[in-house]
Amino acid sequence: MKKKTLLLLLALTATLCQAQKRMVLIDQDGAGPGGSDQMSMLALLQAPQVEVLGITIVTGDAWRDEETLHTLRMLELTGHANIPVARGAVFPLIRTQEETRLASALDGKVEWLGAWGQSLSVEQIPGATPGPPVKSNAHSPYEIPPMPEGQPAIKPIDEDAAHFLIRQVRTHPHQVTIYAAGPLTNIALAISIDPDFAALTEGIVLMGGSLNPQTDDPEFAADPRHEFNFWFDPEAAHIVLHADWPRVDVTTVDVSIKAPFTQQMLDEIAKSSSPAARYIAAWSQRRYYLWDELAACAWLDPTLITRENILYMDTDLSHGPSYGDTLTWNEKMKPATGVRLIHAQVDLDLPRFQKMFVDLITSTGAK
Repeated sequence: MKKKTLLLLLALTATLCQAQKRMVLIDQDGAGPGGSDQMSMLALLQAPQVEVLGITIVTGDAWRDEETLHTLRMLELTGHANIPVARGAVFPLIRTQEETRLASALDGKVEWLGAWGQSLSVEQIPGATPGPPVKSNAHSPYEIPPMPEGQPAIKPIDEDAAHFLIRQVRTHPHQVTIYAAGPLTNIALAISIDPDFAALTEGIVLMGGSLNPQTDDPEFAADPRHEFNFWFDPEAAHIVLHADWPRVDVTTVDVSIKAPFTQQMLDEIAKSSSPAARYIAAWSQRRYYLWDELAACAWLDPTLITRENILYMDTDLSHGPSYGDTLTWNEKMKPATGVRLIHAQVDLDLPRFQKMFVDLITSTGAK
């Protein structure tokens, strides 16, 4: 009898621990292998207090189908092959590659075009050294270039991203956070299909937007309101920023550029035998900013953010030189267009963040 009671208590304890986990849906432009997109997903997958309900993929840094395969392979290599992956939008809602090409002749070029193929020149940043140059993504949307990490054996689910997101949120009302670290096309489509979608979540965490980054990096010093995720699909960002979320946290360029991926971090990760660490050591050799990783870790531990601006935010939809730029207002100056208050992160505790990320990746404990 005592043995049965003990087993029952252990089962109950395990059930309660599972129930107490924070639920998250990851929406990501999963370029790979390695890099910020994949490393940020690993931070959430490795976190013991988190249940990742699934990953939805959107075109951004690379094309959707290529990103999907890189993400599936990452899940295989790191011991997370049970996580469902749903394919989402291939193209932005309105912006097109051809429109962007023509506009560049009048308005000037942007540094990073993501799936549309322009390579980014890597600048020296504090505490980091440049790795190999970023590959060009100049190929058709459905072409899959050679995958150095190997083809995955697992497949994406048949359900599309928007309906998968809606189904998961309605299955767990007011319990799920949306972590969106790429262009916001999938999230905008979910909102458009189900107007109650945003209100039924716990909130959304975005990597996006730019206010006034203090940097010598020419990509942002010369164009301080430009940020790729908002720029790639401005209409989607507009829809998402106007939705009825309980809370919106935005990891801006301003704080991201203060968080470099350093050689010291990579060296520490490379010492670990964890599958996640082995993956990053093999495929994340490029040292740059920890854009998406910071958004993930700041959701896990909000005290990593030491300063935020609470303001109203939107994107410029004018289709002029500032199309896709971040717009912000204070209470006194806000327009009567339904803009929402958001929490814009602008500074962080860098040593604690870097340690937290390395600890997550090098952890070998079972979730």
